[in-house]
Order: sequence, then C-alpha cells, then structure tokens
Amino acid sequence: MGEKINLTSTDGHSFSAYISHPESDAKGAMVVVQEIFGVNSHIRSVCDQYAALGYTAIAPALFDRISGGIELEYDADGVKQGLEYKNSIEDATALLDIAAAVKHVSSSSPTSIVGYCWGGTLAFLAACEMSNLTKAIGYYGGGIAKQLDKRPQIPTLLHFGDQDGSIPMDDVNLIIETFPELEIHVYEAGHGFNCDVRGSYDKPSTDLALQRTLKFLEGA
Repeated sequence: MGEKINLTSTDGHSFSAYISHPESDAKGAMVVVQEIFGVNSHIRSVCDQYAALGYTAIAPALFDRISGGIELEYDADGVKQGLEYKNSIEDATALLDIAAAVKHVSSSSPTSIVGYCWGGTLAFLAACEMSNLTKAIGYYGGGIAKQLDKRPQIPTLLHFGDQDGSIPMDDVNLIIETFPELEIHVYEAGHGFNCDVRGSYDKPSTDLALQRTLKFLEGA
C-alpha cells in the first residue's frame, strides 16, 4: 500500500520516509513516529492501518541521521543498539525531520501526529513546540516525565501501560497530575503493547487505545 520517498529537513539533511495513502480522499494526515527500532515492518503497518482508516500516513526515518535503512529486531541486542542510536540524536534534531514530514503531508489537513516509545515522547514534544499540527497522540513515551516544564499547545492524548518496566507508574501519575487538561489512559499492559510482533503485545489494550485515538482524532 505504501512507498518510500525522500525528504529534506531545513538543515539540509536528506532522509527517507514511508508514506501510505488512503484509497479515496484523505480525511487528514497522520505523521507516525518510530520506536527505537527504526521504520520497520511494524511502523509501516501502522501507516498502512491509518491509510485504511482514511488518513495519509507518513513515517520519517529518524535513524537516517546515522545510516540509511536501519531496522532492528525486538530483542536485547535491538534494544541496546536502538537506545544507542536514539541517544545520539538530539530531540530538536529529530523534530526537524518530523517537521519535514509534516510539511510534506500538510495538504491533507488536518495533520496530526502519533508516536510510539521514543516516538511517543517526540509526539509530545511536537505538541509543545510545533505550530502546524492539530492533535497529538503518544503511546508509552518514556521521556515525557523528564519534560514536565513544557506544555502541549494542541489537544494531546497519551496511552501508558501499568506493567511497563521502563516507565514507572510514579512517572505516569506525575504526568497525570502535571497535565490535568490532557486525556491520559492507563492500560493493564506492558511497554510496547500496541506492537503485534513484540512479546508484550496486548490486543484488548491495542484495540481500546485505537478506539479512543480515533474518537479523539474525529472529535471537535
């Protein structure tokens, strides 16, 4: 359904992105932000899913800042390598690539952003710092608790799991207390519960989170 395209950020960096189009006129656009495993088959399937739901969906390859075509496995080595890659890219730099993706699909307005894991944190930061997005959704963004001095400027929805080994519930509760205006849901699930190729995948939580996300996107 989708295809790979090339984009250029405002700092001149050229990188790839995966884009998937709906079969009929788009009801809007979704920028899909990757986990620490790259724009892999899972992230591409998320784009295809949103395209099937009527959105133009694009996933910028943030790891192209390091090397093209990085896709990591969901295992200990993949986590280790992914964290090293992620930690070598400043949030502000990743947001440049996200902004280029937003610009590319901006004709399919309104444009929203959804991110997973690292991407969940970046979606939150985009909601705080970017002016051309309509709504933001973050799934298990582990870095959000370190960004409590920032505040989303657009409607923002956050999903967390109460059995997430990398995001303590103390952090989630702190986020809930700090941002009472945000819609925040906690599921009986672990980190990565939305990813059907991970051992932590939880279908009931995934289905409910998507239902809530679509209601959020389509609401006023």
